[in-house]
Amino acid sequence: MELRHLRYFAAVAETCHFGQAAAQLHIAQPALSQAIRQLESELDVTLFTRTTRQVSLTPAGEFLRTEATRVLSAIDDSVRGVRRIGAGRHGLVRLGLTGTASFSHLPGIARVVKRELPEVALEIHADLLTPAQCERLQSGALDLGVLRPPAVGEGLTLRTLEVEPLALAIPVDHRLAVEPVVALADLRTEPFIGYSARDSAVNEAVLRSCREAGFVPRREHDAPSTAVLLALVAAGLGVAVVPASVRALPLEGVVFRDLLDAGSVELSLAYRTDDDNPVVDAVIEVLEAADLFTAPRLEAPRS
Repeated sequence: MELRHLRYFAAVAETCHFGQAAAQLHIAQPALSQAIRQLESELDVTLFTRTTRQVSLTPAGEFLRTEATRVLSAIDDSVRGVRRIGAGRHGLVRLGLTGTASFSHLPGIARVVKRELPEVALEIHADLLTPAQCERLQSGALDLGVLRPPAVGEGLTLRTLEVEPLALAIPVDHRLAVEPVVALADLRTEPFIGYSARDSAVNEAVLRSCREAGFVPRREHDAPSTAVLLALVAAGLGVAVVPASVRALPLEGVVFRDLLDAGSVELSLAYRTDDDNPVVDAVIEVLEAADLFTAPRLEAPRS
């Protein structure tokens, strides 16, 4: 059975008039009549009762009209769905984020995607440090990642979302808690708490800033996540130099202070350079149109 014959039948079944159906279909009436006869011959059944005055459906025709409506509707839905996917307007995007980015950037990203691509769903994978995100991006387990450069490994493109200053997290009863702004050099004798990830971009930025201030930080504790890091600060086990966006994670017993001479860290959107998923491309395009990027794209250097 040809699909066009089923559409021809549905048009005649709706109007019960070969002339009106032919006009709707933009074909000649004799060609339509011949197509219906071919369909009846193929099915070995009479679908219409024809007289000189009217055309009506037989019981077999009534049954086929119900089934044809269902089948043609499903086909049309499938075609629209395939076209939306092909245009990047429908599908699933798996998004990884560092711990703080879930608070600082996820709301904005999700809002833009919902507004511009309402049929694209975001699957969120939060609290992932840069090395873990890079590994999942390269393996195909993630489509996009909000991470802190540099990227680990090859084949990733990065777009800068923000360059944010470093801030100081200290216990509420710390001697420097009364100061609104703290010089990094004032921390030379303090025990530091850092991230346990070997390739932590924040650890590298903190170490670089401390060296520029004339000392090497004494790191006494490591934390697997920002939440744990702040908990250790609240317990009085040390101080931590963190991205300023960590202020969005208030914790009793911890206060944040600006640092006078600390450096900064970047936050970037990363994706596979050779990814040909149109849905991922569409998400990147709407984020770019919303001015969420602050710099041109940059491919991760090859090792």
